[in-house]
Amino acid sequence: MLNSQKVYIIGFMGSGKTTAGKKLASLLGWSFIDLDKKVEEHTGKTIPEIFSQNGEEYFRSIESEALKSLRSQTNTVISAGGGAPCHGDNMDFMLETGLTIYLKLTPVQLKIRLSGSETERPLIKDISSDDLESFIREKLTLREKYYNQAVIHIEGFDIDYSILHTLVRKSLNI
Repeated sequence: MLNSQKVYIIGFMGSGKTTAGKKLASLLGWSFIDLDKKVEEHTGKTIPEIFSQNGEEYFRSIESEALKSLRSQTNTVISAGGGAPCHGDNMDFMLETGLTIYLKLTPVQLKIRLSGSETERPLIKDISSDDLESFIREKLTLREKYYNQAVIHIEGFDIDYSILHTLVRKSLNI
């Protein structure tokens, strides 16, 4: 049993972390925080602007700071960016301070969700639609060693929120 009343939703971009996080927070009667929005508020820039003006390394540093600034949050569901668990000690931090949930989708499912959103997502803005699935497959292979450390794994394409809600309540003993 965890002593922190905090949930982190992790998974690849397009896996539905924000949607699932908001829905789960509502079911629990908790607050919701989108880590990307927190970074944008802190910097006064959008994620694509940060990537283009300052680069990915700078973004990951700010993202990690934003994540760790949430240490004292309770009764909160946090949607982490797709790469957040894979940088620095972020995954260890999430495992130590809350319950982690991995929304798992296949590369084909992710391609369907990501097609058409390239301009909003810096990591895929220069990837052609023909190459998108192979890019997702390669990136997912690198990231899954982090994602798979999550306590709960759930198929993210068509989530049964009553089951997810029950799993979270049981895991947190609430």
